[in-house]
Amino acid sequence: MKKEIPFWERYMLTTREAAEYFHIGENKIRTIIKENDDAEFLIMNGNRVMIKRKVFEAYLNSATVV
Repeated sequence: MKKEIPFWERYMLTTREAAEYFHIGENKIRTIIKENDDAEFLIMNGNRVMIKRKVFEAYLNSATVV
């Protein structure tokens, strides 16, 4: 039996999950990733980019434009 963890409790999100959670388009999330490829909120899981939810929230809180 697999337990599903809700978005708001996850440590990391995929780009699709982040787009849904933060109400930002998936293409915009990918653009942010490309522009900030060495950011603290990114972590690689194999060839998949994952977003650290709380660190990305802090990034968005300090951003004036998304």
